[in-house]
Amino acid sequence: MWTPEIKDCSTALPPIPVLQSPDMFYRSDNRAPDQMRPVNIVPGFINTAEGSVLMEVGNTRVICTASIEETVPSFMRNSGKGWITAEYSMLPRATLTRTAREVSKGRSSGRTHEIQRLIGRSLRAATDLIRLGERTIWIDCDVIQADGGTRTASITGAFIALGLALEKLVDAGTLTSAPLRDFVAAVSVGIVDGEILLDLNYEEDSRADVDMNFVMTAGRKLVEVQATAEHQVFDESQLAKMIALAGQGVQSLIAKQQAMLGTLTLRQ
Repeated sequence: MWTPEIKDCSTALPPIPVLQSPDMFYRSDNRAPDQMRPVNIVPGFINTAEGSVLMEVGNTRVICTASIEETVPSFMRNSGKGWITAEYSMLPRATLTRTAREVSKGRSSGRTHEIQRLIGRSLRAATDLIRLGERTIWIDCDVIQADGGTRTASITGAFIALGLALEKLVDAGTLTSAPLRDFVAAVSVGIVDGEILLDLNYEEDSRADVDMNFVMTAGRKLVEVQATAEHQVFDESQLAKMIALAGQGVQSLIAKQQAMLGTLTLRQ
């Protein structure tokens, strides 16, 4: 009877080579430290508003609208200047667990006040209010899904909505040109586990040692900087790196704004 030969297979296999550096930093969504999340902008998302976009940055989604009123607040009357103001809110299930609507609490939270004032300041800094004339542009930013960076996405999307609304005023002959000084966008930068990261998502933001928000113009001028050493202080060298990284991120966002508002750019 034939008996098959049994060979000894106990010899250890050669080790699999490690292709990644042990010093390589891994992000939860596999981005490089200096990489933005995917950005998608849908113009005219709300067809009843003079200007609107759906602003998507990764899994963060914000509806931004711009509405024109031919009047100004009482403190601006007879000043010859216009006004831009903003309101900000989040849907109850924009977050992982339901957040009660602020209207049910009878007042807006301190966070909401802070963010909507930031949005208004950022857009006014980029607008010639005298050329706008005595009218108000209301900016509404409604977060329908939050995964970090809702305020920065709101500012970036709100500028496009503003530009689209101004474009309609130009088309109607109400304005001869768009009263904008420059494009403006915003991005977050932070330090997580000792690594400087661009455009933090929620998972990164929730455990960041340092959390910063930058609002900047196309001319690389700073409009506003918010910085907090959540768990660890940072030095001037790290700050310089964060400013440079923020500038890189903002310029990529402004390139998308300019592509969306190409005709507006020519009218400046």
